[in-house]
Amino acid sequence: MGFGTSSSSSSSSALKWLGFVTAVWVQSISGNNYTFSNYSGALKSLMNLTQLELNSLSVAKDVGKAFGILAGLASDRLSTPVILLIGSFEGLLGYGVQWLVVSRTIQPIPYWQMCVFLCMGGNSTTWMNTAVLVTCIRNFRRNRGPVSGILKGYVGLSTAIFTDLCNALFSSDPASFLVLLSVVPFAVCLTAVFFLREIPPSTTFAEDNEESKYFAVFNIVAVVVAVYLQSYDIIGIKTGAFSIAFASILLILLASPVAVPFHAFIRSKVHDEQDVEGRIDEPLLRSGSEIEVEETIVGAAAAADNELPPSLKPLSNEEEENHGTIVTTEKKRPVLGEEHTIMEAMLTVDFWVLFVSFLCGVGTGLAVMNNMGQIGLALGYTDVSIFVSMTSIWGFFGRILSGTISEHFIKKAGTPRPLWNAAAQIIMAVGYLLMALALPGSLYIGSMVVGVCYGVRLAITVPTASELFGLKYYGLIYNILILNMPLGSFLFSGLLAGLLYDAEATPTPGGGNTCVGAHCFRIVFIVMAFASIIGVGLDLLLAYRTKGIYAKIHASKKTKKSGGNLR
Repeated sequence: MGFGTSSSSSSSSALKWLGFVTAVWVQSISGNNYTFSNYSGALKSLMNLTQLELNSLSVAKDVGKAFGILAGLASDRLSTPVILLIGSFEGLLGYGVQWLVVSRTIQPIPYWQMCVFLCMGGNSTTWMNTAVLVTCIRNFRRNRGPVSGILKGYVGLSTAIFTDLCNALFSSDPASFLVLLSVVPFAVCLTAVFFLREIPPSTTFAEDNEESKYFAVFNIVAVVVAVYLQSYDIIGIKTGAFSIAFASILLILLASPVAVPFHAFIRSKVHDEQDVEGRIDEPLLRSGSEIEVEETIVGAAAAADNELPPSLKPLSNEEEENHGTIVTTEKKRPVLGEEHTIMEAMLTVDFWVLFVSFLCGVGTGLAVMNNMGQIGLALGYTDVSIFVSMTSIWGFFGRILSGTISEHFIKKAGTPRPLWNAAAQIIMAVGYLLMALALPGSLYIGSMVVGVCYGVRLAITVPTASELFGLKYYGLIYNILILNMPLGSFLFSGLLAGLLYDAEATPTPGGGNTCVGAHCFRIVFIVMAFASIIGVGLDLLLAYRTKGIYAKIHASKKTKKSGGNLR
C-alpha cells in the first residue's frame, strides 16, 4: 500500500510540472495578438487602407478578446484539453485566411470579412490563455506571483520569438510570418492537450519551498531566452548558416525546461522511498516530547488556515458540496479575499478600480504596439521589426520580474500588489512623454519603457484578481477584466491614434495615406501620458483599500513557514 502511494505521489508531481512546461510552450506562441505591426503594412497596401481603417482592423483583432467571456464560462464546464483544442482550431482558421490574402493565394476579401477573421485570431488566444492560467494558478495557488510572471513573461517573449524566427528563416516575409502564426500554435496546443490538467496543489511548506526552487529555474531559463533574442537583434546578422544556428539553439532553449519534471519525478521517487523506510523503522510507541512537537505543528498549521483568506484555501470535498448551500442560506455578501461570483465581484468598487486602472495601462500600451510600424516610419526608420521585438523582450522582463518581486514582498512585508502597478504607470507616462518629444533614440527608450510597464500591468493584475475575488470563478473574472483590452484598443488605437494620424497625414496615389515627422503621433503620446497618470491614482487607491487582505496573506505565509520549520 505504501509503495502504491509512493508511485502515485511521484507521478503526480512530475505530471504537474510537465503540465507547467507545456503551459510555458503554449504561452510562448500565444502572444500573436501583439505581432500585428509585422504584417499590417502588407494588409494596408494590398487593401488600400487609410490609417483609420488599418487601426480598425487592429481593433477587430483585439475585439476578439471581448469574446473571451465564452472561454471564461467554458473554463467552469469544460476540461482544459477541450478549451485548448477550441483555441487552436480557431487560430488556425483566423490566421490561415489572413495568410491566404497576404500571400496572394486568394484575392483580397471584403473589409468586413477580414475583420471577422482578425477577430477569430484574437479570440483564439483567450481560450489558450484561460486554459493555461486557470489551470496553473490552481495547481500552484501558493505561488501565484511567479506563475503569473513566468507565463505572462513568455507571452511577451512570443512576439520576439515569432519575429526573430521569421527574420532568421524567411527574411521577414509577411506571408511566411502568418504561416507561423497559424500552424505553430496549433501544433503546440495539440501537445499540451495530453499533459496540462488540474493536479492537487501543495499542502506543506516543504512542497512550497521546492516549488519556489523550480520556479527559479524557469526564471533563469526565461531570462537566458530573452537575452539570447535581444543579442540576435543587436548583432543584426540574419542570413545564411548563422540564422539556422540561431533558430536551432532557440528551439533547444525553449525545450530545456522539460528537465524539471524529470528531476521532480526522480526526487519524489527517492523521497517517497525514504519515507517508506522511515515508516518501517518507526517505533510503535513515541515519547511524550515527540507528541508535544507534533501538536505544536498541528496548531501552527491550524493557525495558518484560520489566518488565510478563503480564496487562498483549497476547499475540502464536503465544503465544495455544501458551499452553495451555505451562501444561499446566509445570503451574506463576500468580503475581499473570499470567493466571489462574477456578479458579486462586479458589484464591488475594487473590481472597477482594478478594471479602469488596467484600461489606462494596457489600453495605451496596445495603442503603441498596434501602431509601432507607422510610428517607426513617421520617425524615419525603414525597419521597425527591431522595435516590435524590443517591446516584446522588455515586456517579458517586466512580467517575469514583477511577478517574482511582488510575491517576495508579500511574503516579507505584506506589500499590496497594486503598488507595483502604480510604479509602472508612472514610468509609462515618462516613456510616452519621451516619445512625444521625439529626441534622437527616444523610440528605442520608449519601446523598452512601454514594454516593461505593459508587462508589469499584465503580470500583477492576474494574481491580484485571484487574491481579491477567489479562484472558483477566476476564469470568468479574468476574461471580464481583459475586456478592457479591446476597449482600450478601440479608444486609444482605433479612435485617438487613427483619427489624429489621418488628420496629419497626406493622401497617397491609389488610396491610403502617409505621415512623416514627429508631429504625427505627438498629441497621441501626450494624451496617453495623461491617462497613465489617472491610472497611478487608481492603483494607489486600490493599494490602500486592499492593504488589509495582503497583511492577512503575509501573516498566513509567515505562520505556515514557522510551522513547516518545526518538522
